[in-house]
Amino acid sequence: MIIDVVNVKILDGYNLLLQFNDGNSGKVNVENIIKFEGIFAPLQDYDYFVKVHVNPDIGTICWENGADIAPDFLYHNAVKECDEYSGFIN
Repeated sequence: MIIDVVNVKILDGYNLLLQFNDGNSGKVNVENIIKFEGIFAPLQDYDYFVKVHVNPDIGTICWENGADIAPDFLYHNAVKECDEYSGFIN
């Protein structure tokens, strides 16, 4: 199965709650998994970081400058046992 991100919710700091197309969800701290260099440098600006959104064409989160993070990488770094954030608010 190809893993895609289907929903994103901004939590505190650089933490995101991600929902995947297999029904799993988890929390990932972006500043722990990428370096804010190159295409990711603008994400250091928190006001820019919170403009994250899901691009359904590529199945992952991205930003206006074209930065994105591979969905399988996010999936493997997300906290699968995330009871505190068990659902999404639409």
